[in-house]
Amino acid sequence: MTKSELIDAIAAGVDGLTKAKAEQALNVTLSAIMDTVARGDALNLVGFGSFSKGERGERIARNPRTGEKITVDAAKTVKFRPGQKFKDAANA
Repeated sequence: MTKSELIDAIAAGVDGLTKAKAEQALNVTLSAIMDTVARGDALNLVGFGSFSKGERGERIARNPRTGEKITVDAAKTVKFRPGQKFKDAANA
C-alpha cells in the first residue's frame, strides 16, 4: 500500500472526510510520531504497537566484494514493537 492508497482508505473510512483533509490528518500524525521518537520519548498505540528510539553501536563489517574490513559508525535507529492485536491480525 502506498501513502496515497492509505489516504484514500482513511477518507473512505470516515464519513464526510475529503482526501485533502485525510492527507492533512495523516501528515500531522506521522509528524507527531517522528517528533516524539526524535526527542527520545516512546509512543505507545495500544493494540497497534510502540515506537521508540534505539542505538546501534559501532561495529566491524566486511566489504563483500573485496573482503576488506570496514568500520560502521554507531547510529541511532527507530524500534517498533507490534501490539498483540497487530500480531494477531498478521497471523490470521
